[in-house]
Amino acid sequence: MKAVLFDCDGTIADSAGLIIDIMARAFRRLELEPPAPEATRAIIGLSLETAVQALRPGLDEATVLRLADSYRIEYRAERTRPDFSEALFSGMAELVRELAARDAVFVGMVTGKSRRGVAALTTHHGIADCFHAVRTADDCPSKPHPAMVLECCAEFGIGAARAVVVGDTSFDMEMAKAAGARAVGVTWGSHSVGLMREAGADEIASDVAALIHALERFLAD
Repeated sequence: MKAVLFDCDGTIADSAGLIIDIMARAFRRLELEPPAPEATRAIIGLSLETAVQALRPGLDEATVLRLADSYRIEYRAERTRPDFSEALFSGMAELVRELAARDAVFVGMVTGKSRRGVAALTTHHGIADCFHAVRTADDCPSKPHPAMVLECCAEFGIGAARAVVVGDTSFDMEMAKAAGARAVGVTWGSHSVGLMREAGADEIASDVAALIHALERFLAD
């Protein structure tokens, strides 16, 4: 048995624009200058409090917590809009479903998103049952800590060397390497190819077809 562990935002979900907008609104709620869009894009994938701290290293802990709560309030408000939708990157839902249908493959999700957010997204797109294990910001330390990967592998009863992490950031690559797993970066998310390679990516996929080939090589090895 082997495992394929997917990041969510920037890998499966095309959510960068939404995250950037909500982060700006969260800062404005507290009458703080919002971060530049490229700054927010750079921290996508981290758990919320860690992301806020990275955006404003000089903030005290209380303000960081208030900003994180502000983000959650704005995100929940956005989700109640009748036209709200978090799109998936083309081909990713189909890939997840195909992998989940295989007898020799475990599929997991390792994400800085909240468990509530993951449930809403995966249920809306009909892929909730495809993930045999899910670890979120509510369950584990922020990436690049390896806990998400190690806990999924423990749940599957396999060693981390039999898992591959698929993600769009250097945080995903560092998490995979810290756990002893393989790491495949995708280019349609938040971080550059250079950042992901520096963080230890074993392969880089420029589209879903290339990702499928990379995963087939890993599963066949």
